Amino acid sequence: MANTDVCSYKMAGFFDSKIRKLFQNPEKILSPYINKGMTVLDLGCGPGFFTIEMAKIVGETGKVVGADLQEEMLSKVKSKIQGTNLEDIIELHNTQKDSIGLNEKFDFILVFYMLHEVPNQDKTLKELHDLLNNQGKLLIVEPKGHVSKKDFEKSISLMKQYFKTFEGPKVFYSYSVILEKM
Repeated sequence: MANTDVCSYKMAGFFDSKIRKLFQNPEKILSPYINKGMTVLDLGCGPGFFTIEMAKIVGETGKVVGADLQEEMLSKVKSKIQGTNLEDIIELHNTQKDSIGLNEKFDFILVFYMLHEVPNQDKTLKELHDLLNNQGKLLIVEPKGHVSKKDFEKSISLMKQYFKTFEGPKVFYSYSVILEKM
């Protein structure tokens, strides 16, 4: 079920294209879940495709943690926000292969196209549960091309140990689920 091959930072341009925004518009996907002043986590942030939009939504009174395993991805985000007001909103965090490594609480967490890459989904879901505020929401989106419906359903079974699950938003060529603490 879990594929531990992490998508290379060399693919960052593909994940950060203007064309992608036509099919996966970050504002449209995220705005129902994020408000000004929130503290949010973009786990597996890559080059910041969603991170930057999250920061615009939470504004100066909010905070976004962009977390990624690959230092090269974090460097791409850092170079994009350098010299802008987003530097005060976005904090970058380098995760470990087997741990997110954060201990603060979040109002919203995005896990976009990366759950299938973690070696132990159960451990990661438990850690996400511990990071989420009691009224917080977690959006998990997985790519249909890499994840079968059967594997996504197996992941949802794991999620149900820690969360109430709800149908997620429609995202082009993707499976999605919204999670809330039980």
